[in-house]
Amino acid sequence: MGGVLVGLPAQRGRRRVLLEHIAGSFEPGERYPERAVDEALRGWCAAGGSDHVTLRRYLVDEGLLARERGVYWRAG
Repeated sequence: MGGVLVGLPAQRGRRRVLLEHIAGSFEPGERYPERAVDEALRGWCAAGGSDHVTLRRYLVDEGLLARERGVYWRAG
C-alpha cells in the first residue's frame, strides 16, 4: 500500500495530493464492492489519523473514486 495515514491535511490542496496517492491503491477500470474499498482504506488508517469512512467520502467527493449502488471504481 505504501504507508499509513497519521492525519488528513486541513488544506485542500495538500489533502488532494494525499488522496490522489491513496486512490492509486485501486486499479483503473476495476470495480470494487464497498467492503473491498473499506478493507483497503482501513490499512491506511492503522495509525488512527483518520477513519476509512472519512477517506472513502473524500475520495468520492474529490472525484477520485466513483460510486454507484455500492460499487466503486477509480474515476478519471
